Amino acid sequence: MRHRPYRTLLLWTIWALAATAVYFGFYRDAGIWEFLEQDKTRITWIILAFFVFGLAASLALSIALTKESLMARRIERDVREKGLIGFEITSEGRAVARYFQSLKMAMDSNSKPDAEALLNVELAVFQRMSRSIEVAGNLLITLGLIGTVMGLTLTLTGLTGSLDALGHDQEQLLAGLRKAMGGMGTAFYTTLLGAILGGVLLRVFAQITEQGVEGLFDRTMRICLVYCSADFKPSLERDIRFLDAEMASLGERVKFLQSAFGASRMAMEEFRQEVENLRGLSQEERTSLLENIEMNRQAYMLMRQEARLMRNLNRTFWQRCKDLLRFRPRRPPKE
Repeated sequence: MRHRPYRTLLLWTIWALAATAVYFGFYRDAGIWEFLEQDKTRITWIILAFFVFGLAASLALSIALTKESLMARRIERDVREKGLIGFEITSEGRAVARYFQSLKMAMDSNSKPDAEALLNVELAVFQRMSRSIEVAGNLLITLGLIGTVMGLTLTLTGLTGSLDALGHDQEQLLAGLRKAMGGMGTAFYTTLLGAILGGVLLRVFAQITEQGVEGLFDRTMRICLVYCSADFKPSLERDIRFLDAEMASLGERVKFLQSAFGASRMAMEEFRQEVENLRGLSQEERTSLLENIEMNRQAYMLMRQEARLMRNLNRTFWQRCKDLLRFRPRRPPKE
């Protein structure tokens, strides 16, 4: 099946909407949020915090994989027309672009890289993130079991207190029963949250992102094998592509030189026109122009001389300040 760029993000969105719909359809009357507010162990809050972290990480990974897939589709169009020799990097922050740039650098150095191993290295960060989401789901299941044990412990403590108060202290009996019921609630709700949030939701999110990483790997590897494998070994097709790339680069340089020559020609035309204008001046206008030039030259010389005098004056002033700082009065001789 052909890999689609938006497939991972679309599956993530569908699963998130389905989970939300199921919750509002079946669990909105279960009193989960009321129990969270009254939970004294706070184990459910820890479960929710880990779930939010895993959910945000899976969403960020899905968006990153979508961007990488779009970059792979753009690169496929480029290498299909120009080959790996004519490929130019467009985004250094994308793993797929770095992968093809590394292949091009290896090809320029007359070495044959391991394309599969190199791609595994570039996509390793996405694989680690996907595995971290799965580990977060397993951790939620473990926290649910811990909450179950804590709830059962509270239940046994409450029942023990109720049995001790049986027959002589009605209030202590009711308090023990309430504590026992709260412990049972903790046991059931933590097991429910850990199993649903970690064992179902996060594991499915991790599976979606894992499938996205594998799909990106397959698409990128296919582009490399179909359109770039001919550039790895010396052949007539590789030489032709290299020559085409050099000719295209030479054509761009020729266009730049033509534009530069055009600009120079226009500048020379303007300069020639100014010279012709100067030749067309009358004798009085020439004399006036020469007098203005001479006046400007004298003003420049005066300003230059003034700047030299100011610099010497400042040097003298700072020298006097240094001399004053260095001056120390002599101590009177001791009698």
